[in-house]
Amino acid sequence: MTTVLGLALTSCGDDGGSDEAKQGDQGSSAPSAPSPAEKKEEGQPDTAAGEGVDPNAKLAEVRGDGMVMTIHQAKRDPGGFITLQASIKNEGTQSKNTVAWAGTETALLAMNPNSVAGATLVDKVGKKRYYILRDTENRCLCTTGIPPLLAGKTTSVFMQFPAPPSTTTEVDFTLPTFATTSVKISG
Repeated sequence: MTTVLGLALTSCGDDGGSDEAKQGDQGSSAPSAPSPAEKKEEGQPDTAAGEGVDPNAKLAEVRGDGMVMTIHQAKRDPGGFITLQASIKNEGTQSKNTVAWAGTETALLAMNPNSVAGATLVDKVGKKRYYILRDTENRCLCTTGIPPLLAGKTTSVFMQFPAPPSTTTEVDFTLPTFATTSVKISG
């Protein structure tokens, strides 16, 4: 019996392969480089579409909850959408929670916490409301991963919406906790 057990344990051991083959196997189990989504989770808000905007341009300014939002651009793009770019500054003396900006729609909120997914545009002439664009997994085409806004700090945000008809040149913009404002569309 001892001999049979010894042979069984020996057959489970080293296969006698070369050290190079063993090292090659180890390389295949190494973690790959982090994806862009994983990098974003490191605390950096996703503001990719907000790059290249003139921070001195001011289409509108709205206040709410001790913060001021300056809308820098609302541009109609050839792809059939509107990209709105803004900056939000905490003018208070305490950190401000940004969770309410994501809105209250359950499916959208689940995929976009700490975002500006709760924003809307209203075409009063066409009598239509436009919500943030999203992909098939309910991820918004907007800034996400926004941490609480520290006192005196500013963050840049972007939002993409379906474009109203080309005859519409002005819309009302709303983001939870801020007042509604009219914004002229360029492009």
